[in-house]
Amino acid sequence: MTSATLSHSGEAPQSPLPDVDLLHVEYLLDPAERDRLAVIKDHLQTHVRKQTIDPWNREHLPTELLPALADLGLGNLFLDGSSRLFQGLVHSQIARADVSLSALIGIHNELIVGTIAELGSEKHKAQWLPALSQLTQLGAFCLTEPTHGSDIAGGLATTATFDGDEWVIRGEKRWIGAGTVAAIALVWARDTADGVIKCFAVDTTHPGYSATKIVNKMGLRIMQNADVVLNEVRVPRSALLPGAIGFDAANALLKDSRAWVGWQAVGAQQAVLDILRDYSLERMQFGKPLASFQIIQQTMAEIAGNLAASSAMMVQMARLQETGELEMMHAAIAKSTATRLGRQSALLARDALGGNGLLSDYEISKVLGDLEAIYTYEGSYHINSLIVSRALTGVSAFV
Repeated sequence: MTSATLSHSGEAPQSPLPDVDLLHVEYLLDPAERDRLAVIKDHLQTHVRKQTIDPWNREHLPTELLPALADLGLGNLFLDGSSRLFQGLVHSQIARADVSLSALIGIHNELIVGTIAELGSEKHKAQWLPALSQLTQLGAFCLTEPTHGSDIAGGLATTATFDGDEWVIRGEKRWIGAGTVAAIALVWARDTADGVIKCFAVDTTHPGYSATKIVNKMGLRIMQNADVVLNEVRVPRSALLPGAIGFDAANALLKDSRAWVGWQAVGAQQAVLDILRDYSLERMQFGKPLASFQIIQQTMAEIAGNLAASSAMMVQMARLQETGELEMMHAAIAKSTATRLGRQSALLARDALGGNGLLSDYEISKVLGDLEAIYTYEGSYHINSLIVSRALTGVSAFV
């Protein structure tokens, strides 16, 4: 809350207003993790939230923010032994400050560090994890293609051919996060010898790798998404990740990654509540604060309900991850439901801010644009809905 916040009488509230952690989820953490989360939260709200508005407008990655995030351990979150609930709450707090920066840090942990740690060789780990953990290097997860998104499992067209003692990779990838700034690209390609999808660690300085930034996005504008071309890229035999044989290896990673997007949606909804509550208490109309109008109060209550429902669901997802019981159906429910509720809440708040809601300076249009992006990525809303229905009925709607 800001110091200018008013009560219904136009005076400062006499008691503190509730934190956006409406269900006190943070108190499920042990004291050490709760204290660490508080430090991270304070940094993000003080040194990241407002500082990302201008870079977001310019579609610019503010790399100057990364060293402090590394100092907080956010480059190594996947490997630091912390609980799944703590990791989820950290991702939500990054998203509360800036959703597109949370996409960078989340993909970095879940799909770059996670892939190398889980599926890579000891050589891969020694070569790449130290710099990645300090955010001095970034990685790109190269799976989606220009003509294959939702059908990537069966349609993946990028190829890898073993020639002599090298792999030759040919193909194109699209929507690749950090593709223009990554030091390593984890490229998923189909082995022309056996038709099996495999993953290769590609140094982006190798000849034949090129990445072009995708511009004019309505959301995730800080994330440097790219079109990647792999033109006869030759990598050594050792570039193959030994644990990444078959699409099931990718699917296991994507399961946890989809659950992570649910936490992004929780953080985005916390931001929506932050923004609307502050604005409605400060904005005066007809001689009284906007918060005193019933339509605004109804809007805020609906947003709070969406946030509470999403938070409770994600706590259970974290428990399922800790016990190894998380299934793709669970991850799909989490991703689709939390992003749908977040999208609804952001639309409500944008309307409540009137004309000011159109300006990124007031943050809500920024959050709305980012929610549109996460509603679609990591499996679109409708694809995730079909995954849920397939699990419930045993009947697939996919061709």
